[in-house]
Amino acid sequence: MAMSKLESLSLLPDRVFTAIREQIMNGGMPAGHRLRIRDLAAELGTSVMPVREAIRRLEEAGLAESVPHRGAVVRGLTLVELRDVYYVRRVLEVDAARLGAPNMTDEDAAVMAAHCAAMSEAVAAGDVVTALDADEALLATLYAAGGNAVLLDTIRGLWERCRVYKIVGARRAVEEDDGTLWSFQPRLVEAARDHDAVAAAAVTEASLLSATARIEHQLGGVG
Repeated sequence: MAMSKLESLSLLPDRVFTAIREQIMNGGMPAGHRLRIRDLAAELGTSVMPVREAIRRLEEAGLAESVPHRGAVVRGLTLVELRDVYYVRRVLEVDAARLGAPNMTDEDAAVMAAHCAAMSEAVAAGDVVTALDADEALLATLYAAGGNAVLLDTIRGLWERCRVYKIVGARRAVEEDDGTLWSFQPRLVEAARDHDAVAAAAVTEASLLSATARIEHQLGGVG
């Protein structure tokens, strides 16, 4: 997916960072993709300086890494990081679901249901990026109801860090049509609508365990 050239503005470094980050988040730059500074600068129509700054920020955000003899690349996939990140996600998101469910309004539940329907449509169309966006929007609606903005911001940061893993797992689920990518969301919407904290927490944990197993299988012996 080609990136558009950017105009020279005072906020150019931020825009370069955003442009590259979006390519990583939508799968346009998969794990291991080399971030060649001069090539990126030419594609975006900028000098090399804002690209260097953007790559530094991507490394700080955990989306890129420096590899000997290769330079900067989109952060690779490892079983160790997968398990660590998804363990932390379970700790935080299960609690976020438990906190959010009792506080759900009818409007919140309707928003979750709409995101659930959008995710189902995206999965049917094979659009994994849109499906993941809808899933995150659904979960964010539930978690936000818990009233802890710091918790939600921390979870969003973890979603960003593990996006490349989520894309790998989602693509496998769609290709094999195994139903695991979207089967938990309707149950989560029902639990939220019923203000059932225990069920919401249980569904969230089961969903994350399923996702971890799916991605581990796809990664195989990568470690």
